[in-house]
Amino acid sequence: MPEEALRRAADARVGRIATVRPDGTPHVVPVTFAIVRTTRRTRLFWVVDDKPKRSARLARLENLAANPAAEVVVDAYDDDWSRLWWVRLRGRGRIVDGAAERRTALDALAAKYAAYRERRPSGSVVALDVDAVTSWSAAGD
Repeated sequence: MPEEALRRAADARVGRIATVRPDGTPHVVPVTFAIVRTTRRTRLFWVVDDKPKRSARLARLENLAANPAAEVVVDAYDDDWSRLWWVRLRGRGRIVDGAAERRTALDALAAKYAAYRERRPSGSVVALDVDAVTSWSAAGD
């Protein structure tokens, strides 16, 4: 996987996750996330945190249950267009059900976001098992 693209993605503070609705249309929402890499796998984790939601039944979770295909896009905008870049991570999303993987995800999220250090979220943890990374940079790297 392209190292610079993954570094940029891992450092980004927010991404947009696209899931597929049952009617085949896209559903895109912003998420905070952490990327965890091992020698065998790259995973992007996000969690249903304790911020108020319109509904306890989140469309993105229902969408993943019906169709696990998902993509996350992170980007940087600058009025100096020579600094623009984006990274897209494609894979299969799933609810984390193992205690060890949940702990790994929450630890990674807490390391990145102060709010998760102060109060660990109690909601579902979602993993995107990354199959492909594509990217673009105005700088060409």
